[in-house]
Amino acid sequence: MSAEATNPATPGPVVPSAPRRRSRPRIDLRRLGRAALLGPASRGRLPDAIGHVVEAHRAHHPDADLEPLHRAYVLAESSHRGQMRKSGEPYITHPLAVTLILAELGAETTALTASLLHDTVEDTDVTLDQVGEEFGAEVRYLVDGVTKLEKVDYGAAAEPETFRKMLVATGNDVRVMSIKLADRLHNMRTLGVMRPEKQERIAKVTRDVLIPLAERLGVQALKTELEDLVFAILHPEEYQHTRELIVDNASRADDPLAEFAEAMRTVLRDADIQAEVLIRPRHFVSVHRASRKRGRMRGADFGRLLVLVNEDADCYAVLGELHTCMTPVVSEFKDFIAVPKFNLYQSLHTAVAREDGQVAEVLIRTHQMHKVAEAGVIALGNPYTAPAEEQARGRVPADEERVDPTRPGWLSRLLDWQEAAPDPDTFWSTLREDLAQDREITVFRPDGGTLGLPDGATCVDAAYAQYGEDAHACIGARVNGRLATLSTVLRDGDTVQLLMGQDPASEPSREWLEHAHTPAARIAIQRWLATHPAPAEHEGAEPAENSGAIKAAEATARPAADTATPGAPAPRPGAAITVVDRPDASVRLAGCCTPVPFDEVTGFAVRGGVVTVHRAECSAVARMANAGREEVDVRWGDTSGCRVTLVAESFGRPHLLADLTEAMALEGAEIVSATVEPPSQQRVRHTYTVQLPDAGHLPTLLRAMRNVPGVYDVGRAQHHAPASPEPA
Repeated sequence: MSAEATNPATPGPVVPSAPRRRSRPRIDLRRLGRAALLGPASRGRLPDAIGHVVEAHRAHHPDADLEPLHRAYVLAESSHRGQMRKSGEPYITHPLAVTLILAELGAETTALTASLLHDTVEDTDVTLDQVGEEFGAEVRYLVDGVTKLEKVDYGAAAEPETFRKMLVATGNDVRVMSIKLADRLHNMRTLGVMRPEKQERIAKVTRDVLIPLAERLGVQALKTELEDLVFAILHPEEYQHTRELIVDNASRADDPLAEFAEAMRTVLRDADIQAEVLIRPRHFVSVHRASRKRGRMRGADFGRLLVLVNEDADCYAVLGELHTCMTPVVSEFKDFIAVPKFNLYQSLHTAVAREDGQVAEVLIRTHQMHKVAEAGVIALGNPYTAPAEEQARGRVPADEERVDPTRPGWLSRLLDWQEAAPDPDTFWSTLREDLAQDREITVFRPDGGTLGLPDGATCVDAAYAQYGEDAHACIGARVNGRLATLSTVLRDGDTVQLLMGQDPASEPSREWLEHAHTPAARIAIQRWLATHPAPAEHEGAEPAENSGAIKAAEATARPAADTATPGAPAPRPGAAITVVDRPDASVRLAGCCTPVPFDEVTGFAVRGGVVTVHRAECSAVARMANAGREEVDVRWGDTSGCRVTLVAESFGRPHLLADLTEAMALEGAEIVSATVEPPSQQRVRHTYTVQLPDAGHLPTLLRAMRNVPGVYDVGRAQHHAPASPEPA
């Protein structure tokens, strides 16, 4: 219930029949928030009640239909009549203030209508059905989304379950969270009437949940003021020190930022670039962070310069002029226009210095970028389009999930894992932990798709983000084409190929929990482990992280010993090779590179008149040529049969060798010998010498072996060449 805070504004219930269109300066929410923190002066009364909201709304939407706002105000005022806030003021001041915040940020009419009504269902006799009948399904959905669950029904779980409900509603309509953020901002502004312990509790939830959500939705105007208000409550001494720094700097006669700004205006004017150069003071938390990082604060450190232009290309033109005519600090340059942040933010960041050492940070953006940077998703208006048949009736079904073009990846992930959270406490703690991860990376899949993951995510996280609980069957990964362990930390822009097994009994490794960074991965693994007893509880059980590889090795391998397969044909070494000058010479295919038709080959004579045949690219060829050994001209003859040695790299799993040898047999390969090395870090190396009907079968055989689940690479044997040439 929001009625615990106080608002000094006390509007009357006057509803103007024809809202005025007089021009007025835009209200700067950052300036108002800063003024509220710097001084005790009253903000005054809201003029003519809803009239102030209407004027703010029309500044952004001059053609908006205001009739729903008037009706919503009448219902809200009459429903809350007689209710008072903790300060003793009429309760209607709260929904009016919340709606004004949203109107100043450019919210569209539906969101403002729901904002005026956001506490009616929770605190009055108005029902959701009544809201829906009077204002439509969209307003009903938004009001329902921000309505708290009752403690009488949920007890201690009421707060986390309310946030869970609100996040699910936000997944269908981001305007739900916009209203909640504005609601929390007004309550934080007026929190002074609460007991200190309750102020602290509310401030901590705001810090851990609401501020990260405001950041992720790009609503910087709300996020920065919330940060300052939380800072004042949770760190009063540091807040007071920061306040003194800001006040002292404001009293100085010289203003280096103003001098920088004037110099920039001159540079841009001379370059015939239309631009507006503004001084943007840092908010309290930003000043505090800067002072801790830099020590002594100089005049230019208390703010940034904001350059606003009309077109994207103008941003780069401004950058070029500033870097040409002033001294740039190259290390401070960032391009968030070409690569926007995950929360829609776009700007060019740079910094310029002058001879006395003062450095001014500069933000360069278009007017539209600035609007989005301040208001985030609120600036996008209503991104939802109702189906045609619903539009005809003027309603949108609240129980159907609509396509949201602004729904970011972090929200989709959050909604996915929250469904699996087993209890409110787990959800609440995991939510705070998830929201504390404030940077997102994008990784690419081989099929052209992408995955959005938090910074620090591993291949384990990528597997569960892509496959959900089916990721239990993940047996490995390739990152940027190279084999990688599942614990590999991913970087922005990596390409990740997840290698999946097909055994229905696949299970996640217990050690994956150490590498799971996302809630979705951790919850899925923990849920599986909770329903399966730990192997250590059973006498003689193998550790889970190595069980697949150990079983595969024990069932199939005789380490370090070649195993002749019963019934394999006798070897026919060199049958397909002839020596050009000596057709009767004996030949032997080199074991280091196992040439097959129609590899490019060369030969070297060894003892006994035998010619050893190597593939031309074999490293042994260069060794022997450098040692002065003469090459022998050889060529392929009868290729009706060939023998080749293949090496398969795989992850261990039950029945892997049986599946692999079956795939080889189906391609007509006769296994002459096989070696399976002991497993290492869940990996198993197999070496097979096989006889093929002809060389043309080799590419098909390689594809068939690579398609066996668990096998991640197959290639021709590439043994290390001997350190010295073969004996003459």
